[in-house]
This record gives sequence, C-alpha cells and structure tokens, in this order.
Amino acid sequence: MRFPGHLHSALRQFERTMAHFITGHSHSMKNTSKLLLVFIAFFVALVGLPPVAVTARAQAPAPHSFRAEGGKFLLDGKPFQIISGEMHSPRIPRAYWRARLQMAKAMGLNTVTAYVFWNDHELRPGQFDFSGQHDVAEFIRDAQAEGLYVILRPGPYVCAEWEFGGYPAWLLKEHATIVRSSDPKFMEPAKRWLTRLGKELAPLQIGNGGPIIAVQVENEYGSFGKDHAYMEQIHHAILDAGFTKSLLYTADGAAELPDGTLPELPAVINFGPGEAKHEFPVLQKFRPQGPFMNGEYWAGWFDHWGEKHHTTNAKQQSEELAWILGQGYSISIYMFHGGTSFGWMNGANWDKNKYEPDVTSYDYDSPLDESGRIAAKFQPFREVIAKATGITPPPVPAVAPPVAVPAAQLTKSASLWKTLPAPVTSAQPLSMEDLDQAYGYILYRTTVAAPVKGDLVLDELHDYAVVYANGRQIGTLDRRLDQNKLAVDLTAPNTRLDILVENSGRINFSLKLRGERKGITKQVTLDGKPVTGWHIYPLPMSAPEKLPFATAPCTGACFYRGTLNVDAVGDTFLDTSNFSKGFVWVNGHALGRIWSIGPQKALYLPGPWLRKGANDVIVFDLDGAPGRTIEGKAAPILDGKITVQPLKQD
Repeated sequence: MRFPGHLHSALRQFERTMAHFITGHSHSMKNTSKLLLVFIAFFVALVGLPPVAVTARAQAPAPHSFRAEGGKFLLDGKPFQIISGEMHSPRIPRAYWRARLQMAKAMGLNTVTAYVFWNDHELRPGQFDFSGQHDVAEFIRDAQAEGLYVILRPGPYVCAEWEFGGYPAWLLKEHATIVRSSDPKFMEPAKRWLTRLGKELAPLQIGNGGPIIAVQVENEYGSFGKDHAYMEQIHHAILDAGFTKSLLYTADGAAELPDGTLPELPAVINFGPGEAKHEFPVLQKFRPQGPFMNGEYWAGWFDHWGEKHHTTNAKQQSEELAWILGQGYSISIYMFHGGTSFGWMNGANWDKNKYEPDVTSYDYDSPLDESGRIAAKFQPFREVIAKATGITPPPVPAVAPPVAVPAAQLTKSASLWKTLPAPVTSAQPLSMEDLDQAYGYILYRTTVAAPVKGDLVLDELHDYAVVYANGRQIGTLDRRLDQNKLAVDLTAPNTRLDILVENSGRINFSLKLRGERKGITKQVTLDGKPVTGWHIYPLPMSAPEKLPFATAPCTGACFYRGTLNVDAVGDTFLDTSNFSKGFVWVNGHALGRIWSIGPQKALYLPGPWLRKGANDVIVFDLDGAPGRTIEGKAAPILDGKITVQPLKQD
C-alpha cells in the first residue's frame, strides 16, 4: 500500500516505534502508552480526522525557504552554497536508492540533482505509474532522510542520454505533432504530465518542509531554439502544477543564455572540465546580479556503440572543483552516479549528420561507478569538498564486492519466426508509433512476385535492419553507418521478403528528435520501384518468458533460455561476449541491449534482482546459435574491443 506524502512521516515514526517495541526495549506501561499515541496519530491522519492530542513527532515538518538574493542562494535567509551531484532513480535499482544517497553524503554533497523521465511514468496517454521502481517521491524522501536537499528537473524534456530525451513515444503517433514547441498537440499532454507530477512532488518542496529547494524550467532550451513564448508556457505549467514553494530556474550553456533563459528566473550554466574560468565570466556579464552556479559539471562522458569508452582526468577536475568552490560558486556534478539505462532506455545522439546510439551502461566515469562503488574521482572530490567547506563528511559506507556467477547453459530456445504475433496489413510500411509500439523490434513482410536484381532501399531506416529472402539472411543495414541500400538478387518467383528492424534508441538531443519515429519511416523501393502490400508484425518483446521455449536447436534470430545458479547473491556483470546483437532479461528484469561491436561487453546485474539458487535468464540474439553460454563476472567490461562491421552478410 502506498501513502500520500503528508502521511509518510507519521508512518515512518510508527514503524520505528513498533520496531523498538518488538525488540523488547519498550515493555513498560509508559512506553506502551507512547506507542499507542503514535499509532493513534497515524490512524487519525489516515482517516482524515483533525490531529487532536497527537505526539509532536507525528506533526508535519516545518516549512523552510530557499531563494536567490544579492547574488547568493539563501536557505532560511542564510547564504547556502549548493554542492550537488546528479543521480537518476530509474537508473538505480530501488533497493539501492538509500545506499547511493549515503554515498553522496559521504563524498560531502549537501544536495542531489534528479531528472524525472516522463516516459518512465506515462506509458500510455493518461495512464500514470508512480509505484515501485517508478516511485520518484520515495526517492526524494529518501534523500531527505539522508540529510540531502534536492534539485528537481521535471522536463518535460530532459536529454540525459535517455530514450527520446524523456518524451513518451506515443507523442509521435500523430505525425503533425511538433514536440518541444507551443503546438497544442504537444503542450496539452506536457501540461497534463507536469500537473500529475506536481501531485506527487509539490508537497515535497522546501516551503512545505520537504527537501526540494529548486525546480528547473525545461532543460538547456537555448541549445534547441529561442521561442521564449514556449518557455513561458512551460514556466507557467510548472507553477500551475504547484511548484510555487521552491526556487525556479533555467540551465543552459553560457553561449546559449540569451536564447534559453527567462528574465524573471535565475540562470545557471552547464559546462565541462577546463571551462570554468571562461564560462563563469560569461554568466556574470549576462546576469551580474547572480547567483552563480554550474548546473552541470560534466565530470565524465557517455559511450556510443562502436566507439571507445570514455574516461576523463580526475586530477584536472579536482583542481577545477576546488577553484569553483573557492570562488563561492555553487555546482552540481554531472554525474555523481550514472547508473544504468536499463531496458530499452538508452538514447542516441545526432552529431555531424551521424546517428550515434548509446550503450546500456551509464557509468559516465563518475565518482561512483555504475554499480555504486567508489571510483577514481570519489576520494579526491571528497577531499576537495571537505577542505572547501570545513566539514568532515560521514565515513564512506562499505560495499560488498561483486560476485562471479557460473556459466548458464542456454538449453531452451524459441525461434522469432515461430512466435510472431498477428500482423497488421498496410499498403505502405508503418512506423512503430503508428502501431502504438514504443520499443523493441518490428518486422515487415511482403512477397516479391517476379525475380529481380537491383538495390533494395529503405527510405529513412530507423535504425538497424536485417534482410531475409525466403528465410535466408541476405544482409544488414545500419543507420550508424549511413546505410539504407542493399544490393539484392532475388532469383525465385514469389520470394518472401522479410525486413526485421530494431529501434536502437531515439535521439535525445537536437532538432532531429522531432522526427524520431522507428522502423521504416517512409517507403521501400526495389530496383527503383515502390514495394507495397506489407504484413507488419509489432515485436515489443515485453514478455519473453511467455514464449513456447523448447529444447530443439535454434539458429538465427532466436530467444535462448537457461538458469543462472547463484550460491552467494551479489552484484555481478553478465559477460555477453558470446552473442552478437540483442537483449537480456533476468528474472523478468529487462537488463538492456547487447552488441558485439563494443565497447560494452557485460551487463550490470544488481544483486537485489537475483536470488540464491536458480535464476531465469533469457537472451535474444539476432545472429544466434545453439550451445552458447552466459556467465557473471566480478568486474564490468566497459572498454572491450571495438569492431565497426555490422552483422555478417551472406
């Protein structure tokens, strides 16, 4: 059962007192009476009666204030230097939220910055999920319990190397919709989202006694456009959602400040290592009244499939962090802890007319690594912060080491071709969004009546296609490599032509995201002539455990199933080197994508998602073969060998 925010403190007090009672330390009549009073206080709050004769501990937390004035941030009227780090609750298993927040406190942070991803909560229009792993309010309450303030970044656009920049895919079903604009077809659902989020989080603002000190309006809009009327609409939508008891602000690169800011709101700037002494003067010239804050200090970087793993200079960053704090400026380290883009949630960049999908890991070379263990930057950052503040942080919590898990034999399989759903018929190809599909794969099938030799062209392929003729793979096309044309020679009449397309992650940055429908988004031509008459199979792959697995061998596009036998439960990293391209699930948890081209060659598997004994593992592989195994390593593989070639072409 979930409780509204105003009941949460009473519930936690009741839980603590009950636990104390059960341990045998509250047996006196006096303590029993105290327990009864706390229970009555909680019950009274639950049923909505006036809180008469309740203990002080059950009362709502006292409100505080946070504002910008005189070039400084003021907390309850006193100067406050924000020393924050970014963390995203969907990228961290819920069971580890508190542990990661404790690590933030141990590094010396006084605040955490958190995006909220719209597409993590509104999977269908008007259908919201804030339960379990999606309970962002609980993440924020956990932060407060650990003595941390929170900077909230609710979007509706967030970027963050997250699928579609946090937008839900269903926004693209109506082709005329212009996302991230004043278009009513976008603004109406965006306002609905912010309003619903406000019901969850507005009660947790500093003015209500919660930890949220600031709320960002949009996100780096100056890098996208300069429609200030649109920005004002987002600003007022956030106010209308109830975010009136915390400080609102905007964030942009220094060069984009004129385009992305609003005159009535404080502005912060985002930049990377080596830029502080140049960027802060730009902000000071633009907003001489301050306050002065680096909203994202890029203390690492993210990885793309087929490109090198990024690491950055800890010494340089420590020195720059010391300078920033020494000037009295505020900062948020992006990322303090990156975590994992579990499931299908990796985004993609569009840079120099090139599509660049991100890997599953979001380790980011952060002070806290993907699995929540201290990395190279943690200790030097901790020392810099302690010296700058004069505050000794709490001890660094101990974390159990990762474990190795013996190889699982994937003894059962199911062919993709034998498990297809009912198709949709259409003269022209339809996108995933046209069919109310967000993620996974989509299959296009047609019959080519007469023999033909020529180029098969997929007009605007998004993103990766495997092409088959009468069930035999004849080639692949990869958007990363700007491929959309395949030379074919179909010698038999009535050839069955199959085109299996993967959504490799929607672009999350730049104007290009507005057209990020997935599948074949325009038309198919063969030898210059349009191909029509398609059977289209949506393949969201949302419940692979329900497939009819059998012991018969399977080659090609197949699902493979086996058992991971775990003696000691702990974090591990599933080595995916034996597979080509696909996806992995363990005990129903969607871990993420795999691809042999690297650099990532192992998927983080959190210990709380495992159990002692038998654990179910399913691997989908586009180019599978019987007899392959998967095992858990005691260390990640983020910098494996890079290859640039796509899957084999017969």
